[in-house]
Amino acid sequence: MYRSGDPRRRGRRDQRAAEARSAALAAREDAAQAFYEMDQAQKYLAGRLTLLGDLDRTAADRLRPRAERAGGGADTAALDYITVVDSHDLDDEDRTPAEYEAARRALEAATAALKRSSSELEGVTAAIAPEMARLEGRLEQLAPRLRAAREAFQEAQEAVSAAEAAGMRTREVSADLAAVQGLLAELAAPGLGGLGLQGAMARAEEARDRAAALAEEARNLAVAVQKTRNDLASVRTRVQMAAGRRERVDEAMSVLRRRYSAACWQDLRGAPDAISQALERALERISETERAAAAQEWREVSRGLAAARTELKDAERRARAVTDRVGELEEAEHDPGRPLEQARFAVRDAQRLAVAAPGGPEPRHARALDVLAERLELAPGLLQGPHPDYWGYLRELRAISTRARDVVEIIREERSR
Repeated sequence: MYRSGDPRRRGRRDQRAAEARSAALAAREDAAQAFYEMDQAQKYLAGRLTLLGDLDRTAADRLRPRAERAGGGADTAALDYITVVDSHDLDDEDRTPAEYEAARRALEAATAALKRSSSELEGVTAAIAPEMARLEGRLEQLAPRLRAAREAFQEAQEAVSAAEAAGMRTREVSADLAAVQGLLAELAAPGLGGLGLQGAMARAEEARDRAAALAEEARNLAVAVQKTRNDLASVRTRVQMAAGRRERVDEAMSVLRRRYSAACWQDLRGAPDAISQALERALERISETERAAAAQEWREVSRGLAAARTELKDAERRARAVTDRVGELEEAEHDPGRPLEQARFAVRDAQRLAVAAPGGPEPRHARALDVLAERLELAPGLLQGPHPDYWGYLRELRAISTRARDVVEIIREERSR
C-alpha cells in the first residue's frame, strides 16, 4: 500500500491535473472563438439592419424586434462568458484536477450559449437577406437619378452665371437653386437623409426637375426684357380697346332695358360697373408689372402680366355677354320658331335612335324623351303676354337640346359595350 507521500501517487495526481488543465485551456480557446464569431455576427446584423432601415424603414421596423431579442440574448451570453473566464484562472498551475474540470464544464456551457446566440443572430440576418435582395435592384436605379439631378443642377448653375454675365438680375432663380442644392445635400447625407430608398428616388427626380426648370428660366432671362416690353404693350393695347368698347356695352344695356323684360337682362345689370372695375385693376397690374420689370423681378413680371390678362379677360367676357345678349334676343324676337325647331330636331333625333334599338326603346330613355317633348310644347308659353321672356325661352330650348344630346350619348355608349 502506498503512503500519501509516495512519489508515484503524486505523479499520477500531477498528470491528471495537467490533463484537466489542458482540456480546460482547449475549452477556453473554443469559447474565445465562439465569442469572436458571435461578436462578428452581432456587428454584421447591426450593419445590415441599419442599411435596411436606410432603404426601407418599414421593413427594418418589422424585423427590429426580432433583432433586438437576438441581440439581447447575445449580450447575456457574452456577459456569462466573460464571467466564466474571470472566475477560472487557468494560468494558475496549482489548481486541482476538480477545479480544472469545473472550469472546462463552465467554458463548454458558455461556448454552447455563444453558439446558440450566433445561430439566432444569423437567423435574423438571413431574414433580412430577401428584403435586401428586393431593394438591390431598385438601389441600382438611384445612382442614375442622382447623376441626372447633379447634371441638371450644374446646367442651371451655368445658365445663371451666363445670365449674370449678361447683366441680368438672378436673385430669385439663385435662391431657388440654393434650395435645390439643399435637396442634393440631403441625398448625400448618411442614410439617404432618412428618406428611404423610395423617398430618395423621388427627391432626386424632384431636384432634377426643379434644376431643369431653373436652367430654362435662367436661359430665358436673356430675352426677358424685350418679351416683357412686347407683352406689356400688347396687354395695354387690349385694355385700351376694351375701354373703347365700353360705350357699346352701355348702348346694349340701354337697348335691353328699353325693349325687353327685366327677366331678359337682370343677370347683366352689374356688368358695366364690373367691366370698368376689371379694367381699372388690369391697369393697376400693368403698372405693378412695369415697376417689377424695372427692378428685374422677372417672376413678379410674369405674375403681374398673368393677373392683368385675367382681369382683361373678365372684362371682355362680360362685355361680350351684354352685346351677344342683344343679338340673341333680337333673333328670337324676329323668328321665335327657329330655336324651337332646332330643339325639336334634337329631341326627334334622340327619339329615332331610341326606337331603333332591338326590342324597342329602353323605358327610362323613352320617359326622359317624353318629358323633353312635353317641355317643348310648353316652351312657347314663355312668350305669352305683353312682356315676353325671350331669354327664358332660349335657355329652356337650349336645356332641352342639351338633355336630348345627353340621352343620345348614353344610348350610343350602352350599345357599344
